[in-house]
Amino acid sequence: MSDLQELYQSVILDHNRKPRNFGELPEANREADGKNPLCGDEVHVALVVEDDVIRDVKFTGHGCAISKASASLMTAAVKGKSRAEAEALFQRFHALVLGQDEKGGKDLGQLVVFSGVSRFPVRVKCASLAWHTLKAALERTQGVSVDVASPAAISTE
Repeated sequence: MSDLQELYQSVILDHNRKPRNFGELPEANREADGKNPLCGDEVHVALVVEDDVIRDVKFTGHGCAISKASASLMTAAVKGKSRAEAEALFQRFHALVLGQDEKGGKDLGQLVVFSGVSRFPVRVKCASLAWHTLKAALERTQGVSVDVASPAAISTE
C-alpha cells in the first residue's frame, strides 16, 4: 500500500472512530434521513440554515467506516458555507466518488481521501449517502427520507 493510500485510510478510520459534528441538533430547521437498504447504513442530517448559510450541521446514524467518515468530513466541509457553495461541493464530491472529477479531488481538502472509492461501486453509495441526505435537507424545510439504492440517488448526471 502506498504512503498516500495509508494516509487516506488513516483519515477515514479517524473520522469513523471520532466523528466530528456527531449528535442531535434540536434547533435544526432543515432535516433529512438517508438509508442504504443494500447494506443497512442510515444517517440523519440536521441543519441550521439562516440567511441561506449553513450555520450548524450535525449527523446521527450508523453504518460502515466509509459512510460515517464521509458524513463527518461532509459536516466539517459545509459548515459556514452558503447553500449554493454546499450544493457545488456536493456536485464535486459526487463526481469524485464516481471517478469523474477532472482534478481528482486535489482541491477538495480532506475530501480527497474518497478519491479511490470509484474503484468499488458498492462503496460509492456508502460515501455519498450523507451527501444525498444533505442535499435533500437543503431542498426542503421539513424532514424527508432518501434511499440511495434508488436510481435518482446514484445518477451520474
